[in-house]
Amino acid sequence: MNRRPANRLEDGELEKLYEKQRRIAARAVLRDEFQGPELVAGADLAFLAAGNRSLELAVASIVVLKYSTLRVVERACVIESTDFPYVPGLLAFREAPLIIKAFQQLEHKPDVLFVDGCGVNHPRFAGLATHVGVLLDVATVGVAKSLLCGDARTPTAEGEACPLRYRGKLVGFLLKSKKGCKPIVVAPGHKISTETALQLVKNCIMGYKLPEPTRLAHIYANKVKRKLVQDGSFGPKCDSLYRTGIRKTET
Repeated sequence: MNRRPANRLEDGELEKLYEKQRRIAARAVLRDEFQGPELVAGADLAFLAAGNRSLELAVASIVVLKYSTLRVVERACVIESTDFPYVPGLLAFREAPLIIKAFQQLEHKPDVLFVDGCGVNHPRFAGLATHVGVLLDVATVGVAKSLLCGDARTPTAEGEACPLRYRGKLVGFLLKSKKGCKPIVVAPGHKISTETALQLVKNCIMGYKLPEPTRLAHIYANKVKRKLVQDGSFGPKCDSLYRTGIRKTET
């Protein structure tokens, strides 16, 4: 198959995508508009090459937890081929469609979805978490491992959070979630305030760098990826095989 080279988009395409992001940002709500939460969830993706590297597969996983206990309630994932290039600042167009499909598989819809990526801490205030939140109309929080834009003092003490500002706006926090680890970036995506996003993430830290929802989603996505590699489940049937969802409800 003909794949578009990584990081290559025409100028006309880029401007259209930027305009879509500006429209997404205009629809984002940065105040608390959710119930509970009783259930929270994390979303993450893993990627792998298949078909002699002519095909790239993406595994989008969501893990739902009970907020009060952080016990897993349900897992879901979707596996599909993708040809949208990896372009920083435009990851939502590569990853959001699969997260949305995985979310639609869920029997237990979370009150708040944690997304591995940016929220409004984004050059056009429309990171992956904001994109997903607006399109699904669900409260989302962005949890990123690195800083895409903005300025903040680096926190040094475990549990310390420093305000992150971009273009004169408060767009999130740098949170020192674990001693000996670099800070994570916490930002509201949609239908949640900056302060509440930080508090929810803090409440979901269980001794690891990442909050449980995105940590477990990361583990699940990579578990599915390893299974695909081990089984060698690539070839002519991959399109029909990988356009189905996998859902598991915990008992």
